[in-house]
Amino acid sequence: APGGVFGQLPRDKGACLHLLRREMQARISRGSVLSCNLQYVFFTPFVVLLPEVTINYRHGLPVITLTLPTRRERCQFAVKPMVATVGAFLKDVQREDKGIVKAEVFATDGSKVSDATLMEVLLRNDFKLLINSTAYSVSPPVKDKLSSEHATEMEDIKSLIHRLFVALHLEDHQIRKERELLQKLDHLKEQLMPLEQMKAKIMDSADAKTSRLLWVGLALMSTQGGALAWLTWWVYSWDIMEPVTYFITYGSAMAFYAYFVLTKQDYLYPDVKDRQFLHYFYRKSKAKHFNVEQYNKLKEDVAEVFKYNYFSTSSVRESA
Repeated sequence: APGGVFGQLPRDKGACLHLLRREMQARISRGSVLSCNLQYVFFTPFVVLLPEVTINYRHGLPVITLTLPTRRERCQFAVKPMVATVGAFLKDVQREDKGIVKAEVFATDGSKVSDATLMEVLLRNDFKLLINSTAYSVSPPVKDKLSSEHATEMEDIKSLIHRLFVALHLEDHQIRKERELLQKLDHLKEQLMPLEQMKAKIMDSADAKTSRLLWVGLALMSTQGGALAWLTWWVYSWDIMEPVTYFITYGSAMAFYAYFVLTKQDYLYPDVKDRQFLHYFYRKSKAKHFNVEQYNKLKEDVAEVFKYNYFSTSSVRESA
């Protein structure tokens, strides 16, 4: 307006906005502001329109247009509603204008919208955008809903794109992963090599001791049988030796039962041999400072590498 309360306004847009801002602050300090809402500030006798936030769809994507407070320029932000979040959108706005200290989004009932909310969810209803100390009421346009056939076609296209992406990039990823697994496998084998050599020596020693123990047991049983036969037929008679053999047999049964009580296992010769072998093995490992736990951990890591490589190779073949 050329006259009135504001006087002669300059033609320059920036100077005009600066003059309007100064006049608004002066009237607020004098208490001449009658009322205000989120988009308009009413003065006596003028009405000053604050810049609005508009949303339009372009090429299927929503474009949010707003006025940057520092430069007073209109800026457009194209968002991907299925991917972008409210927090990412607000960061883009603050990155565009360094003068924006505070940027938040509120629902129409005044509750704050989380930064993790997808823009697709936000654009379904009206909301309020707060930039610094200015709040804007935003009404997104109603987007036409996709028909069921169109939605099915879109899902098929997404599935096709996903399969193409897998076919183009999964093989390269598999090659890189396989190279990493081979490097890890070589490192594990380097650590296992000295342990394997030490383990082989300890196993040979334990196996030799176990075999000697078995032969000693056979020799003792043969000696016992020969002694009983000599006492029965050459020294005494069967009437005298029968009680002796009875108590020897009963003593053997008691020894077998005691073995079961102590080990919770039946006295079976293969199990006894394995148990004695492990006893010699762990005793020899302790003497040679062989770390059994470290060895087992390395063997498990090697097995996991082979297992992962097998399954990943199978998945690549299936996708191909």
